[in-house]
Amino acid sequence: MFLVQYTGLNQLPFDPANNNEPLQFGSASGPLVTEGLIENGGDSSKKRKRTNAPSADNSRTLNVDSTAMTLPMSDPTAWATAMNNLGMAPLGIAGQPILPDFDPALGMMTGIPPITPMMPGLGIVPPPIPPDMPVVKEIIHCKSCTLFPPNPNLPPPATRERPPGCKTVFVGGLPENGTEQIIVEVFEQCGEIIAIRKSKKNFCHIRFAEEYMVDKALYLSGYRIRLGSSTDKKDTGRLHVDFAQARDDLYEWECKQRMLAREERHRRRMEEERLRPPSPPPVVHYSDHECSIVAEKLKDDSKFSEAVQTLLTWIERGEVNRRSANNFYSMIQSANSHVRRLVNEKAAHEKDMEEAKEKFKQALSGILIQFEQIVAVYHSASKQKAWDHFTKAQRKNISVWCKQAEEIRNIHNDELMGIRREEEMEMSDDEIEETTETKETEESALVSQTEALKEENDSLRWQLDAYRNEVELLKQEQGKAHREDDPNKEQQLKLLQQALQGMQQHLLKVQEEYKRKEAELEKLKDDKLQVEKMLENLKEKESCASRLCASSQDSDYPLEKTLNSSPIKSEREALLVGIISTFLHVHPFGASIEYICSYLHRLDNKICTSDVECLMSRLQHTFKQEMTGVGASLEKRWKFCGFEGLKLT
Repeated sequence: MFLVQYTGLNQLPFDPANNNEPLQFGSASGPLVTEGLIENGGDSSKKRKRTNAPSADNSRTLNVDSTAMTLPMSDPTAWATAMNNLGMAPLGIAGQPILPDFDPALGMMTGIPPITPMMPGLGIVPPPIPPDMPVVKEIIHCKSCTLFPPNPNLPPPATRERPPGCKTVFVGGLPENGTEQIIVEVFEQCGEIIAIRKSKKNFCHIRFAEEYMVDKALYLSGYRIRLGSSTDKKDTGRLHVDFAQARDDLYEWECKQRMLAREERHRRRMEEERLRPPSPPPVVHYSDHECSIVAEKLKDDSKFSEAVQTLLTWIERGEVNRRSANNFYSMIQSANSHVRRLVNEKAAHEKDMEEAKEKFKQALSGILIQFEQIVAVYHSASKQKAWDHFTKAQRKNISVWCKQAEEIRNIHNDELMGIRREEEMEMSDDEIEETTETKETEESALVSQTEALKEENDSLRWQLDAYRNEVELLKQEQGKAHREDDPNKEQQLKLLQQALQGMQQHLLKVQEEYKRKEAELEKLKDDKLQVEKMLENLKEKESCASRLCASSQDSDYPLEKTLNSSPIKSEREALLVGIISTFLHVHPFGASIEYICSYLHRLDNKICTSDVECLMSRLQHTFKQEMTGVGASLEKRWKFCGFEGLKLT
């Protein structure tokens, strides 16, 4: 095991702040001393003394020097100091408070110094070592070898990038005489070793049980190892510990990641199921009783939405039949009766909205009037008659207030103009909808462009009228306030006039574009008519040409038609006809189809009876079929009639 030596005091066998049991003082003549074995190389006989160690029976008994703790009970200050250092309220033997000014929140008393870790006689744990402080490596003694630390002034040994889930380390620089037992002795202090794979070239791979054990093994990188007390080169070496990449580590890490991913998916699924809204209650099945309940709910305004959903579900399920048709019709009629109510509610809400808009507009207009009055006050105060009587600071404040008031007034004025513009646009949209409903929807791309130009022309005209109205309103307000000398108003009038001129020019350009598009549309219509006429002429010419081609083909190829209409289609069939004719000529009384095929099978086994019979039936002037025999001996026989057929054809 690694030995970390702290320079300081030993720890108490219990926590004084949380101990509620009475203290027991021993009567020993000296401090309690125990001797413990320390693993320090192969020498296990060395012992060192530790003070303030727990007793063998693990009882909470503090054994100290009796001469040091012999205090008279008549000294309350010393007794209170001892109890305060132990974190307890200062009480006497009988339980009465010794000092009245004890503060339990601070754990301190007036005139008594607080406890510190450096006070002798107390086993307080030293403060933790800061992480940025360099770790001082010490000599490590094992049973068979000794590890000497590297030079602290040298840079730390370099390591490769840590593979995911690394539990295997590479150890190089081993002594030539080093055995696997020595490797286990050195590295088993880092943790449980699962496997060691040693090479003949003074290096090995060690696989630990956990990943954090690898970090402990890397601590030994750079140490010089010496086997026993020998100084031979084969018994010494410098350890180099680094991360190693192993397939088993990677496989276990991937399995762990997959397990974590499954747990995360399960957690997300559970969270989604928890946050998922509950399913709606199931709709009851149709019955006469449920139908009457739903009909009553349909008449109630508060339960209408629930009842109409049930009605919709029943109709989609196919519950409507001849027996229940009247009931469903009455429920549909009840649902229809709510249409007028909903329309009236919508109209009432629209009326309330219009009234609210009107009230807001009036209030905003009143606010603007008051802002105008305030700005007029500032401007009148800025005139030379009154301006000269104000101090410099007052003039500065008045100018700042005037700018702020003008900015706020302009913002509210823009808001009011926006409301008016929205109302005008709503009116224009309504008119456009009424006109477009009466027009046909199927038009070409140019027609749609002309309509867009018309709409733009109308909107520009309406905006122009709106600007004119705004100019007139501004003129009226200017006349009422008697402020012809206001430079801001003159500037606004100039800007509005420039905007009007720009709108007029844009309107003229749009009108010219509209006329040009109409001319292009007329031209395209004429071109379309000409193309249609040309297509008709081409179709007529194509029909005439097809007729001429058909007549020429009929006159040029009569021989092919006769050949194609011949019953004999191949040379093989012609050979079969010759052989069958010879066979039937030898048998003047005819032969059955089985007899004929048995003769042909001697020549070719692939001949089919049905093919032979089909071929003979096609040649009616060469072969004929007759019925011969009486009763049970009745059979069909084929005869050769080629000589008679030659006369007929």
